[in-house]
Order: sequence, then C-alpha cells, then structure tokens
Amino acid sequence: HKGCTMGLPVIAIGTGGQVAQAQEGGPKVGDIAPDFTLKGSTKDGLRSIHLQEFRGQTVVLAFFPKARTSGCTTQLESYRDQYATLFNGGKNVAVIAISTDDDTVQMNWARDKRFPVLFASDAQRTVGKQYNVLWNLVLTKLEKRVLFVVGPDGRVTHIMRPFKELVADSYTELGAEVAKSLGVQAGKP
Repeated sequence: HKGCTMGLPVIAIGTGGQVAQAQEGGPKVGDIAPDFTLKGSTKDGLRSIHLQEFRGQTVVLAFFPKARTSGCTTQLESYRDQYATLFNGGKNVAVIAISTDDDTVQMNWARDKRFPVLFASDAQRTVGKQYNVLWNLVLTKLEKRVLFVVGPDGRVTHIMRPFKELVADSYTELGAEVAKSLGVQAGKP
C-alpha cells in the first residue's frame, strides 16, 4: 500500500515555539522531526513521551500496526534481542515504538515480553498523520510499519518505509544508521 497524504500541510511546533511546516508526505531526511507528546509506557509502567526530551540522543521512531500481532512481535523481539548491537545498549539512543494501541495494552505487552524500548500510544493518529504513516483504508485505524532515525540535533537522518521486520538486512541497515548517527562505525564499540 502507498502512504496516504491528506492534502493538508501539517504544522508542528518546534523548539523555542517556532512553527515548522512539515511536508505533505511527512518529514524527509534532513527535516526537523515533528515534535509530539503522547501517552506512553515502558515495561515498568505508564509515562508521558515527549520527543523533545530526547534531544541530544539518537532517536528511533518505530511505527508499527498493532501490539501482540505476529509481525509486530517479531519486530519488537528482534529489537529486544539485538538491543545491545542495534541500539548501543540504549546509551545515547532512545527507541520509541508507536502504534494506535492504548498505552495500557502497550505496557502489558512490554512487561510480558520484557521489551527495553519506550512505547507511545497514538490512539488519535495525530502523530501518524504528521509522519504520513496512516493506512489508506477507511476502516483501518492502524499505522504502517515505518521507521525514522532522528539524529541528536532533531533532524531525520534515515527513513525505512516500510521497515521489513522479516528481513535480516533491515536490522543490519538500522544498526548501521544508528551507529552512523552516533558517530560510531558499525560493528565497532
């Protein structure tokens, strides 16, 4: 499926209150990632997720369709099992998994599977619209499996549209992009 564009520009408030207009197709490489605040969770409980709080770190925004489904479980288990190599063990890297699931559903899933990532609930699909990851199906309230790597400066450095959770090379590419964003050569400490 191709991503849908609503035909309307998206307005995002950046740092310092300046208004940045996102392109219709969502942010592109080099754009400042649209800021957001969502209800969220970790395996340890509920919390608010505000993208701006991670400025200075590499952030992986991993949009996915639905908690506890087979493809999404494969993807998040891979993130968990490869956390040290893909995401530098969480040092200067934040992974935010975003879906339309309720924050308590995400929290329980994270707790059950011991996922070390943050989850954000985009139940109103506002962030999905900003990032152009909504399914183009009337009855579907899900978001597509799309991944954005955001550098410490808040700019998008890499987009994987779609992120292919069943393809090993997807994880290799992701790990290399995170390492590049951190200024580290892939595979080197």
